[in-house]
Amino acid sequence: MEMTNKICLISGANSGIGKVTATELAKKGAHIVMLCRNQEKAERAKSDILKVCGHDKVDIVLADLSSLKQVNEAAELINASYTHIDVLLNNAGLIMGKEREVTKDGYEMTFQVNHLSHFLLTYKLLDKVLASPKGNIINVSSEAHRFANLDFNNLQMEKKYGGLRAYANSKLMNILFTYELAKRLDSTQTVTNALHPGGVATNFGKGVSGIFGAVMKLARPFMVSEEEGAETSIYLASSEAGFAANGRYFKDKKPTAPTKVATNDYNASRLWEISEGMLGVKFLPEEKVVG
Repeated sequence: MEMTNKICLISGANSGIGKVTATELAKKGAHIVMLCRNQEKAERAKSDILKVCGHDKVDIVLADLSSLKQVNEAAELINASYTHIDVLLNNAGLIMGKEREVTKDGYEMTFQVNHLSHFLLTYKLLDKVLASPKGNIINVSSEAHRFANLDFNNLQMEKKYGGLRAYANSKLMNILFTYELAKRLDSTQTVTNALHPGGVATNFGKGVSGIFGAVMKLARPFMVSEEEGAETSIYLASSEAGFAANGRYFKDKKPTAPTKVATNDYNASRLWEISEGMLGVKFLPEEKVVG
C-alpha cells in the first residue's frame, strides 16, 4: 500500500517497537505523528528518524497516558492540526511491579495506560480517522492475554493485585476493544485490528521485580529483536492485506485465534459500556455509525 504522505499517529513512538515502526513507516514516506510522554526522548527519536527517512514530516505531540487530562489536551491539538489520520496505532503500554499504583484520575495504572487512555484517544480522534479514505486503527495487544482473568467486579484489581495479571488483563481488553470497535465501524471505510508483537528484547518490563522480573531477565536473550517485534505493526499499517482484515488478532503477520473470552460479545460490549461510563462519553452508538 502506498504510504507517501499518509498520516500515521503512533503512541509510544520514542522507543522499542514504537520507534522502529515509526522509522520504517517514515522510510516508506509516511507523515509520522509521535505521541510521547517525554520531550527529550521524543526529540532524540525524532532526530534518529529524520536521519533515515528522506523527508521532514515527523511531528511530536506530548501526553502522559496516565493523565486523562493530557490525553484530552493532546487529542484537541491533533484535531486542530491535521485534516485526517490514516493510521492510528495504539502502541504504548507498560507493565507494573508487585505494588498496585493508582493514577491521578483514580484508576489502576496498567488499566488506564494500556486500555482506558487508548479508548479515550480513539474516541477523540475517530472523526479524523473516518475522514481518511482508508482509516486504520491498530491496537498492540499480546499473547499475555491468554493468562488474563477478566472480572468485571474487580477491573481495578483492588483485590488480589498482581502486576503480571494486570498486564494480561489489559492486553485482553485491547482485543475486546478491537473486536467491539470493528463491529461498530462495520459500515465505514475504517478497519481495526489487534496484534501480538512477540517477546521483544527491549527495556519493557525491566523495572519489574519478583518472580516475573526474574523470568523476564532469563528470557531476554531468547526474545526477538525490536525490528522483528515491529514487523506485524508495520504490516498492518502498510499492507493491503492488513487493511482488508477487520476485528482480527494478528501474530507473525497472520490472523490468529485469540481466546474465546477475547471475542465474547458480552465481554466486549460490557467493557465498552464500563469504559464509556468512566470517561463520561458515548462512543459510536449504533445509530451514529456512518460510512
